[in-house]
Amino acid sequence: MREAIIRTVSGLLYISILVASILSSEFIFITLFYLLGLVCLIEMQKLLRLKSYALYAVQALLFYLFSYLKFNQDATVLLLLITIFVNLFLVKDLMVVNKIPVFEKKKYIIIIFYLISSVIFLTLIPTIEGVFIPKLVVGIFVLIWTNDTFAFIVGKNFGRRKLFERISPNKTIEGFMGGLVFSCVASYFIFFYTQFLTFPIWLGLAIILSIFGTLGDLIQSKFKRQAGVKDSGKLMPGHGGLFDRLDSIIFASPFVYAYLYMLDYVS
Repeated sequence: MREAIIRTVSGLLYISILVASILSSEFIFITLFYLLGLVCLIEMQKLLRLKSYALYAVQALLFYLFSYLKFNQDATVLLLLITIFVNLFLVKDLMVVNKIPVFEKKKYIIIIFYLISSVIFLTLIPTIEGVFIPKLVVGIFVLIWTNDTFAFIVGKNFGRRKLFERISPNKTIEGFMGGLVFSCVASYFIFFYTQFLTFPIWLGLAIILSIFGTLGDLIQSKFKRQAGVKDSGKLMPGHGGLFDRLDSIIFASPFVYAYLYMLDYVS
């Protein structure tokens, strides 16, 4: 009981800080995610048994150029393509190999593109139309939280068939489908209350976030299993590390950005 209370309070505090920063200003939103990304970087280096101060400089430089300055759209698209390629390669490793190869050079590639640049695309999503639109990123977080919550509830109560037992024994196909269905339902209410974007676009976001959010969670679980740890850190009481809370949205963010960018490009 005490553990459940601690977990709930910790989660509510995390959500409150997140939503407040998003609604405050673009600068505060980006700065918060720079700091959250910094904590995730520390946790990820521990998982990969890597200690590189240069990566902190790389994170600061990339955030300054892409998140704060938004200096060049062509460079952003190039970064997006590389990030998606690396993330899809990790999906391949998740599905095909028993252990993700993490030799020295690949560790840097994983951290820069799987982690740092994915967080950067999360900060770019609300300005994809040229102005800061906080309700867009709040809606995206609501969808990912809905997916995670109902995947857990449905999986715990109705789960029978394992989704990916050798990586995450508690995840079930029924849980995944429950998260997906309730995210799709939530997408209608987000559209109805925000009157921003069309319902089919929000529905597409719900599907992308459910699929790639789940893949991101599984990939991070595989890294933790290889490192022999249960959580990426201990920053959030009852939840584990910060990366444990953000793994789904971080992995999904470049795919969300690509989806919205293509829609904007086509229109």
